Formats: sequence, C-alpha cells, structure tokens
Amino acid sequence: MEKLLFEVCANGVESCLAAQSGGADRVELCAGIPEGGTTPSYGDIAVARSLLKHTRLHVIIRPRGGDFLYSALEQRIMLEDITNARRLGADGIVIGCLTPTGDVDIPLMKQLMEAAGDLSVTFHRAFDVCRDPFRALEDIVSLGCHRILTSGQQPTAEQGIPLLRELQKAAAGRITLLAGCGVNEGNIARIARETGITEFHFSARETTESGMNWRNSAVSMGGTVKIEEYARAVTTERRVRNTITAACQDR
Repeated sequence: MEKLLFEVCANGVESCLAAQSGGADRVELCAGIPEGGTTPSYGDIAVARSLLKHTRLHVIIRPRGGDFLYSALEQRIMLEDITNARRLGADGIVIGCLTPTGDVDIPLMKQLMEAAGDLSVTFHRAFDVCRDPFRALEDIVSLGCHRILTSGQQPTAEQGIPLLRELQKAAAGRITLLAGCGVNEGNIARIARETGITEFHFSARETTESGMNWRNSAVSMGGTVKIEEYARAVTTERRVRNTITAACQDR
C-alpha cells in the first residue's frame, strides 16, 4: 500500500514548527492566507529553513492575490523570489500561471521552472480555475512539475471528490495529485478512500486570542475591509497529529 504524505499550509514560522512537531512531511509557507496565499517574507523563509530539521520546506511564489494572469513586472518579481527561495535553502516552490483564456501559461511556467533548477515544483490551485482541467493536467505533466495542488475545481476537496477521482486516473502515475482545501480530521480518510490520492494539504489551524489588553475596535488596519485584528489562526501540533491519525485509520 502506498504511503500517505502530508503537507501543511503554514501561515508563518510558528505554524511551520507546529507542523513539524505534529508529524507533517512538508510545509507550504505562505503569507496572505485570506487572499489564497502570497509569497512569504525573506525573514520567514530564512528562519523557517533554520528551524525545520526533518520537514521539507516549500515556498509559494505568488506576488499578489486575485487572478493568475501576471504582468511583465510581476513575472520579474516572481523570478527574483524564486532566486531568493533557492538561496535560502527551500526544498521546493509552489507556482501557477494562466493565460487570459484560462489555460496554463506554458512559456511563463518554463521560465519559472528554469529559475527553480532542481527544486521540487508544485502547480498550485490556479489549476482549480483553469478552463479545462484535463488539458491543464497534460500541460503540467509536459512541463515536468512534480505535483498539482487541487480541490477538484470545487470550494473544498471533499466537494471535489468526483473530479479528483477522474484526475487521479488520468494522471496515471505521471504526476502526483495533492488534495487540498478544507481537508481536515473529519474528511481526510474519505477523500483518500474515494479518490486514491495519497498526498494531502491542510492547515490544521486554531484561533488564538491576542495578548493585547488595550483594544481600539473603532480602527481597522484593513480600512474598509474588516478583519479580526485581536485574534489569529495558527497551525497547532494537536490538529496536525489528529488529521494524520484520521487519514491512516482505514489503512
């Protein structure tokens, strides 16, 4: 029976360390989680690399939230961020670029992958908004990416089980599918059982209250965008371990 592998979407170094303690094989280090993940800071990558001893470090390369159609300036930024990730010792990068018609941007992906060199490359959930997932799968295989992070083009991987199952068949061992978005203790075993997928991406976060005693709730740092500024969600060792245990119960 093929071994299951677990990747934690880490929103900072604290979450990386919780993922490692909980038994994760890999972390995807991101900033900007409410936007779907953006490139983390130089400091986050450097400190995470220095503290992760037996958990692989992958870094998302995404200069902004929103769509996956990138300008020439944004492409230049992405290439610089890949260079930094390599210099700092990342094990892999997580990228994804689309054309205006919703297909994989093969020329740009080739540039980014050349910059990545021998790093592991994951094509992220840009896949979930592409026009034709089966054509995109073939394009990504042809590029030589190692895996595709996908929820089966649905809001969560659990909802995407039917397409994930078909994609797993179509991949036929040529590329790894990494099921992610909404994966948790309650559904990971079902997703594994019904799709045949063996790699899983989850956040395992819990909300912690701010230590601030003085709070001015009239002021929002997001301006007109209201966010919770006196609480934050971080990955916990407990939830990582529980999710991994749940995945392995049927095996």
